Amino acid sequence: MNKPLLALLLLFCLWQPAMAQDFPYSKVTLEELQMRSYDKDPNAHAVVLAEFGKARISESNDNRIKIFFDYHVKIKILDNKGFDKGTVSIPVYIGDDGAEESIDNIEAVTYYTDDNGSAQKIELENTKIYPEKESKHLSRYKFALPGLRPGCVIEYKYSFSTPFYDDFPSWHFQDDIPKVYSEFEAHIPGFWVYNASLRGYLKLTKNTATLENKCFTAGAANADCSLLVFGMSNIPAFVEEDYMTAEKNYLSAIYFELSDYTSPYTNVKTKWTKEWPDLDRQLKNNFDFGAQIKKKGIFKERIVPVIAGQTTDLGKAKAVYNYIQKSFKWNEHYGFGTDDGLANALAAHTGSAGDINLSLINALNAAGLNADAVLLSTRENGTVNTLYPVLTDFNYVVAKVDIDGKSYLLDATDPLLPFGVLPLRCLNDKGRVFSMDKPSYFMDMNLPQKERSSYSLDLTLQNDGKITGTINHISSGYEAYKNRKAIKKFNSVEEYVEQLNNTFPKTRIIKSQITNLDSLDLPLGESFEVEINAIDKANGDKIAFNPFFLDKIDTNPFKLAERTFPVDWGMSSEDTFVLTMHMPPQMTVETTPQMMAVSLPNSGGKFLTSYETGDNSFTFSHVIQFSKSIYSPEEYPYLKELYNDIIQSEKAELIFKKK
Repeated sequence: MNKPLLALLLLFCLWQPAMAQDFPYSKVTLEELQMRSYDKDPNAHAVVLAEFGKARISESNDNRIKIFFDYHVKIKILDNKGFDKGTVSIPVYIGDDGAEESIDNIEAVTYYTDDNGSAQKIELENTKIYPEKESKHLSRYKFALPGLRPGCVIEYKYSFSTPFYDDFPSWHFQDDIPKVYSEFEAHIPGFWVYNASLRGYLKLTKNTATLENKCFTAGAANADCSLLVFGMSNIPAFVEEDYMTAEKNYLSAIYFELSDYTSPYTNVKTKWTKEWPDLDRQLKNNFDFGAQIKKKGIFKERIVPVIAGQTTDLGKAKAVYNYIQKSFKWNEHYGFGTDDGLANALAAHTGSAGDINLSLINALNAAGLNADAVLLSTRENGTVNTLYPVLTDFNYVVAKVDIDGKSYLLDATDPLLPFGVLPLRCLNDKGRVFSMDKPSYFMDMNLPQKERSSYSLDLTLQNDGKITGTINHISSGYEAYKNRKAIKKFNSVEEYVEQLNNTFPKTRIIKSQITNLDSLDLPLGESFEVEINAIDKANGDKIAFNPFFLDKIDTNPFKLAERTFPVDWGMSSEDTFVLTMHMPPQMTVETTPQMMAVSLPNSGGKFLTSYETGDNSFTFSHVIQFSKSIYSPEEYPYLKELYNDIIQSEKAELIFKKK
């Protein structure tokens, strides 16, 4: 959730005389040392007692404009699972021109009580602080707090400076442990204008702005500053849970983006943040992007035999898509541009997502079709800022082709992806459509894709207690794609079936058949003739059998008391299970399944069971349907309860007894 805040002087806060203030260093209270748990989160392994940060733009001693950032934190370690908070890593970036960031004034101390109950402390030695180079552009300063033990309090602080003043520090209020209080202050001279955004679902408890007179001097120029103070109290730990996109979409934080600045030395104003038309022009002329799409000569001759005999545009598009899928092997790298030109990628028959899908766009256009690029951010990369362009928000590209009034989105990185189906990683908020001859625009990536799975079991209970019969599994849509990938991981279908034989409990597969494995546009069929020894308990003349021995749900993925961020499946789904059981004449069903009919609010889905009897037989059906791809935090309790109902239902056993 992004809440747009206005530019630098930020009308969201009132001008007040309040000032921010750091807390004293190297002071710990007896109460902090004796603290055994955090009352607002008794399960926490550590808790931030206080956290303070200050960022300011100033002229350095070498007469360069830099951002200076001071950080200070005090953390209570409640048990040994919180020891990881005592290992610190601070990244330092080095630019191509040699300009680099720096870390200074690192101080750290551990407080604890000895066997006599007296307060003690161990200070970090400077020799234990060391830089570690990771790449040409990145190093890290690392240190570990000394003498960690359950119940100790650690404290550290450092100063950081960067010449890259377009990258004003963000501040993360929320982390994976709770915080008692966190505060950040920003001192921004009037020469710089930043856009700021508050991300997350928690509310600020402190939000003030004051004017600092002549706080900035550079050469002969000086300026007033805006002092912006943001504070938050009683911050809960962020707990990652299933069915969510990147956690940075939901962590409560303040982000700054440079809009424009005026040089204090020349008084020349530079616009930093681009408008979308600016980005359109940049991408259309970029060698790695637009220039590659324009090179229709790469595929012009190659496409002629590919589309030969195709009489419709849809047929041509599918033929081109299939050709690109077979021409490249994806190197697992993302990106929206080419690494070394499309011609080189084609010659090597391998490339990134940018290489492959820009080739697809180029080839579709060479075939006379209308194809554009869609830049997007994958689910683990976070959402795109839709207010103003930030090119680094994007990390992936797919093709969009319009045929007979319908748009198809295509990703050719995986030879098992059907035409018009995107991988789950791409189903994330908004994508930006870039055309070579029209303005760009946003489109919704919440696509009408669906997962469908249907199990049909026709089984017969034998006199000896064994169960024989057939299992048919039909999957379609994205479910079929996932199952095809699972099968193709094996060297043969026989190996896949053998693995199933070892997976299904008390089940022996006698005969199997897989249909439409390579027909990507058709449902995938799996049929098994089985013999099941699925009796869990035998008590006299009674037999207990749980029919959910295939894909039983026994764990609720939703465990939080309250979830403040959406449940994002990526797509809707429907799972159907139908069991027809034939019994010997002397057997009957003593305990039948409990009937369920549960619906989610806002037509969000349902869970239904039904049971019908026949002559020495019965049919039991079980349907789980989620009709939306995204559920709001308000709908979370209903999803959680629905899963509880499903789990209870699938625990139930059918009890057979002799008449």
